[in-house]
Amino acid sequence: MSVDNFLLRYTSVFDDNIERFVPKSDVAYSSVINAVNYSLTAGGKRIRPALLMEFCRIFCDDYCVSIPAACAIEMIHTYSLIHDDLPCMDNDDFRRGKPSCHISFGEDIALLAGDGLQSLAFETMTRINIDSDKIVKSIACLAECCGINGMVGGQVIDLESENKQISHDTLIFLQRLKTGKLIEAAAKIGCILGGANDEEISLCLKYAENIGLAFQIRDDILDVIGDEELLGKPIGSDKEENKSTFLSFMSIEEAENKIHELTERAKESLSFLGDKANDLCDLADYLAFRNK
Repeated sequence: MSVDNFLLRYTSVFDDNIERFVPKSDVAYSSVINAVNYSLTAGGKRIRPALLMEFCRIFCDDYCVSIPAACAIEMIHTYSLIHDDLPCMDNDDFRRGKPSCHISFGEDIALLAGDGLQSLAFETMTRINIDSDKIVKSIACLAECCGINGMVGGQVIDLESENKQISHDTLIFLQRLKTGKLIEAAAKIGCILGGANDEEISLCLKYAENIGLAFQIRDDILDVIGDEELLGKPIGSDKEENKSTFLSFMSIEEAENKIHELTERAKESLSFLGDKANDLCDLADYLAFRNK
C-alpha cells in the first residue's frame, strides 16, 4: 500500500468517527464547540491517529477497537496547536492554511477550546470497548505524554529558551518532550490495545522516538526553506522568535544526513515484525523527506 493510501485509509476512519465524540453545538456555549470543530476538522496529516491504529492492527489484526483512542490523541494534538498559536505562546495567525483558532474565535474562546479538547480526549478514551486494564494503561500513557513530564514540559523549556543559546542536548530533550512524546504515546497506546508484550512495546517506542526526532529536524529545515503555501503557515517563525533549532547546530546537509540516520534506526527497530511493518517503514521515509 502506498503511503498516501495508508494515510487516506486512517484519515477516512478518523473523519467518519470524530463527530460522534464531540458534543452537539445546539447549546448556550455553542461558540466553544464551534471552535473545537473548526480546529479538529482543519485538515492535517493525522499521523498520530494513523500510527495508533496501525500499531493496534499489527498486533491484533484489527484497528477498530482503537478508534476512540485515535480520536482522543488527535484531540490532544489539536488542543496543543490551538494553544501554541496563541499570542502568549508562538503567536501564529495561520494554521493548516486557515486563520488560527484565536483569530477566528478570539483568544478567550480559543483558550477554552483547547481546554475543552484536553478533557474531551480523556472522556473519549473511556469509550474504548476493551478490558479495563488496557484502558487504564492507555489513559495513563496519554496523561503522562501530554502532561508536565511530556508535551507541556517541552513547551515550557521551549518558551524559556527564547533569546537564549541552549545546548544541543537540551534541544534534543526539549523536542523529545514537546513533539516526540505524543508520537510515542500513539505507538505505545496502539501496542497496548493490540496486546503487544513489553519487549515488543519497547522496540516500537524506539521507532516512534526516532521518527519523532527526524520529524522535528525536518520541521526545522522546512521553517527555513519550505513553501508557505504547501505548509499552510508562515516560514521563518523560529528565527523571528529567536529560538534555537537543529539548524543552530548543523548545516542543512548535516541535518538531512541526521534525518536519514534516524529513519534507518526507526525502521531497523521494527525488523522483528517482518512484512507487517512495511507501511510503518514507508511512513518513516515519507515523514523524513516530506515538503509540508
